[in-house]
Amino acid sequence: MQRLTDYTLYADAQAHFSPDRLWELFDGNRERFNIAHECVDRHAATGRDALVVVHAGGEDEVITYAELAADSSAFAHYLESRGIQAGDRVAIMLEPSRAFYTAMFGVIKRGAIAVPLFTLFGPDGVRLRVNDCKPALLVTNALKEEVARSIDGLQVLVFDAGFVERLAEFPTAYQATSRADDLAVFQYTSGTTRELPEAVRHTHKALVTLMVAALYGTGLRPGDRFFCPSSPAWGHGLWHGTLAPLALGLTVGAYSGRFHPERLLQALSRHRFTNMSAAATHYRMLKNCGKADEYAFHFEKLSFTGEPIDDDTADYVHQKFGLPVCSMYGTTEIGVVLASYPGAADFPVKRGALGKAVPGTRVEVHDAEGQVCPVNVTGQLMVLRRGEWVPTKDLGRIDSDGYFHHGGRADDVIISAGWTMSAVEIENVILMHHDVLEAAAIGVPDAVRGQVVKAFVVSARPASEAFAQEIQELVKTKLSQHEYPRHIEFSPELPKTPAGKVHRKVLREREAVAAATALASAASLSTAH
Repeated sequence: MQRLTDYTLYADAQAHFSPDRLWELFDGNRERFNIAHECVDRHAATGRDALVVVHAGGEDEVITYAELAADSSAFAHYLESRGIQAGDRVAIMLEPSRAFYTAMFGVIKRGAIAVPLFTLFGPDGVRLRVNDCKPALLVTNALKEEVARSIDGLQVLVFDAGFVERLAEFPTAYQATSRADDLAVFQYTSGTTRELPEAVRHTHKALVTLMVAALYGTGLRPGDRFFCPSSPAWGHGLWHGTLAPLALGLTVGAYSGRFHPERLLQALSRHRFTNMSAAATHYRMLKNCGKADEYAFHFEKLSFTGEPIDDDTADYVHQKFGLPVCSMYGTTEIGVVLASYPGAADFPVKRGALGKAVPGTRVEVHDAEGQVCPVNVTGQLMVLRRGEWVPTKDLGRIDSDGYFHHGGRADDVIISAGWTMSAVEIENVILMHHDVLEAAAIGVPDAVRGQVVKAFVVSARPASEAFAQEIQELVKTKLSQHEYPRHIEFSPELPKTPAGKVHRKVLREREAVAAATALASAASLSTAH
C-alpha cells in the first residue's frame, strides 16, 4: 500500500490525503507515542547520518542516528538518576551541537518536557522564561553558565567534556513510555525581554500533525538531504527544520553560531543538500554576499517562511539555483496552513503568493463583520479549527486563481488620508533598489493625513537626498502615488526579533518616543517665550 510520502503531485495530495494516513508514517499510535523514538531510535539501525551541524567557525559535526540514539538514551538515564520525572520541564540553552540534540531527545525520551531557549538571551530574557515554565533543570554550556546561574534557585547542568565522560557511565538504551497526549515540548515564540509570549505546549502526537507541513510546505520525501539554517530555539528551526525531517529518517543540516552566508554556501555544496527551507532573510543574505558563483549546488526543492520574500531575491534564487522558492505560511500556534508544494510538478508557483491551503485545512479571508471578502479584497486570514474560525492576526487576499497573498500583520497596516497600505508591499518595492540591503516601513503621525509612510533603509551606499528620492520615485512607479515613503531614515541596522524578523513594533515605539520628546521640547520653548 502506498504511503503519503510516495506521492509528489499536488493532485495526489488532494486526492489521497487524510489525517488518518499520517499515522501510517510512524511506529507509534494514538495511545503510545514518543517523539524521540520516532525521530531517532527507530532509524538507529539504518547506518545513516542523522545530522550535519555546520559550525560558524568552519568545522562540520556529523552525528549518526545510532550515535544520537545511544547518547540520548544515556541522557534519559542520567535525568532519571537525578529524579527528573515525566512532566518535569527541562530547559535547553545550547547552540545546535551533539550536546543540544543529546539533551533534547534525552529529555523527550525520559517523558519530561523539553524547553529550547535562544542562546542570545540575556539574564532578563532567560529569567522571564524560567519563571514562566519553572524547569527542574537548565542545560547549557560554559559560555552561558554565568547567565544561567544568576537566576536564584535554578538547577544548572553545564554540558562540557567532563559531563560527557560522566554520561558514558549510563546505559545506551532507554525504553520510552510516553502517551500520545503527554506534553513533550514548550515552544516560546519570539518576543522582547519585556513582553513574554506565552509558551505553545506541544504533545508528542503534534509530530503527526506536523507532517502536513513536512510533506506539502517543505516537500520532504525519503532520500532528501535537508537543510534548515534557522535556530531550533524557534518553531521553524525545531519543528520543520529538525523534528519533521528526522522523523522521515533524512540527513538533516543545521547551522550553529553567528550566521555567515558564505559558510552556509560552502556547507550546502560540500554536503550536497537537495532541499532547503530558510527565512527570507537567509536567502537575501546569500544574494548580498556575492559568493554563490564559487560553489556548485544540488538543490531539488527550496522553500521559505517567516516573512514575505522580495521580488529581487526571488529572482536571484531562481536564476542561481534553477528553482522557484516556495512559500510556506503559518504560525507557531496554528501550524502551517498555506503552501506552494515544493517538488510538485503540477503546481505552478506564483510569484508573491503564499500558495494554497494544505490538504485538510480550510482558509478564508474575512472582513471586519466576519464575511468572506471578494476576490482581491484584503481582509484578515482566518483558519477553520474545530468548527470555529481562528484569526491568524495577518492580513491577506485571495486572487482569481485561488492563491492567497500576504497583506502584512494586522497591526502593520498604514492608513493615510483614508488609504489602507501594506508595510510589506512597500518594503518589497524598496528592496528592488539595487543599493538597498534591508528595509522596513511603518506609519508615523501626520497632521494632515493622519499617518504617512516612513521607511528605514540599510545600505552600504552613503545616505543622501538623491538616494532618498530614488527610493521614493521607485515606490511611486511600482505602487500608487500616495504609497511612497514621505520620510526616509538611513540606518546601519534594523531591530530584529530573536527569530530574525524585522521588529517594526520597536521602530514604531522609537518614533512615538521621538514625537513625544519633540512635542515636549516645543511646548517648553513656547512657554519660555
